[in-house]
Amino acid sequence: MGFIERATAIIGESHVLTGADMARYANDAQGQYTSTPLCVLRPASTDEVSALMALAHEVGQVVIPVSGNTGVSGGTFNDGAAMLSLERMNRIRAVKPEARVAIAEAGVILDTIRAAADEVGLVFPVVFGARGSAMVGGILSTNAGGSNVLRYGNTRAQCLGLEVVLADGRVMDLLGELHKDNSGYDLRDLMIGAEGTLGIITAAVLKLAAAPAHRATAMVAPVSLDAALVMLNRLQEASGGAVEACEYMPRSYVARHLAKVADAREPFEAAHEVNVLVELAGDAALTETLETVLADEMEAGRVADAVIAQNDTQRAAMWDRRERASEVLVGGESPLFTGDIALPLDSLTRFFDEIGTRMAGIAPGVQDSCVAHLGDGNVHYVAYAPEKTEALTAQASEAQDALVAELGGSFSAEHGIGIYKLGSMARHKNPVALDVMRAIKGALDPKGILNPGKVIPD
Repeated sequence: MGFIERATAIIGESHVLTGADMARYANDAQGQYTSTPLCVLRPASTDEVSALMALAHEVGQVVIPVSGNTGVSGGTFNDGAAMLSLERMNRIRAVKPEARVAIAEAGVILDTIRAAADEVGLVFPVVFGARGSAMVGGILSTNAGGSNVLRYGNTRAQCLGLEVVLADGRVMDLLGELHKDNSGYDLRDLMIGAEGTLGIITAAVLKLAAAPAHRATAMVAPVSLDAALVMLNRLQEASGGAVEACEYMPRSYVARHLAKVADAREPFEAAHEVNVLVELAGDAALTETLETVLADEMEAGRVADAVIAQNDTQRAAMWDRRERASEVLVGGESPLFTGDIALPLDSLTRFFDEIGTRMAGIAPGVQDSCVAHLGDGNVHYVAYAPEKTEALTAQASEAQDALVAELGGSFSAEHGIGIYKLGSMARHKNPVALDVMRAIKGALDPKGILNPGKVIPD
């Protein structure tokens, strides 16, 4: 029997998809990468994943793990591979309010785990635009970020333990619920962010946090990015670190939002170059704290305008403006390139001062826009040009990466490497670090069957 026939014997004919049945797995979320898989495998348990990987290892079949397939870096792109979908592994095995943890399988949708936490008065504090379709396995495999990293950290910081199926089918059980465990190498953190190149995450122990009783939310117009950072630091000091989100939207983004979204409104009566969504979470006194700090910043001349949400409807409208970023920046268009960079906070102003000039030198007529998680320095920069070619895209990407490197930043913040950033890895990742990564990959996946061609450049 061939690979497909033997896989069918493990998980059943209805869960081995071929031909037209694979259509929804063959394209990524934004339609940038179209794959031609051999088949799609849909196991329902860790044992089935283990058996499938043992089979793949035996015959040398390439396997591409996939969860919600919401990535934007080509992490699931393949040609002739078996895609292994974790979507049927969608059980929340346990929610433990006293220990503030939940044990969830890789196919659990992010909004589902957030709802389960909410039922017991807690919160799983990972949140971003694709939360209605992104799954636990994917957000761990890319170490997803989102809007609350400022307070809680990336997804890695929300994970205590993992269950992982290795390339040869062995199951590595790291499902501990401990906050401290110094028993050797941190293999959990090794798997998180590896994009399925070292093993397949099948379940995780996730940390839950206390649900805030109140949120104070505002749109603010600082006079500059430097002034916005002063405001952020003052809010953190005054609130005892209660700032959950600080999201930057330049005028170019607001203008695109108004043009693309029906019934969209200006955030303020007058147009401003710097627009920031800020949110504090805790007790009801935070609204007064927010009001006081914003009033002081306006008096100091660092803030030109501010609007504080008075109810959930106004708060939702403020967040809707920010969470439509994918639609506003990319929807219906083919940008010259898109970036996902991280910068030291005190380098943000210089980046924005210089990036436009560098882009204009590459592609005449270029325009740009962005959104940014201002509190953690993560910028999603997008450039548009009248003409788009592979050569121009490569030059623009390299120009951004070079500036980011000069400023001590990273070319990858929260979207993963996939295949989209392999060139950036080759140019800017420390060569010794790349050698170590190759050695780890070779040790854990000697046949190179787990998501090959991703993360590590040849």
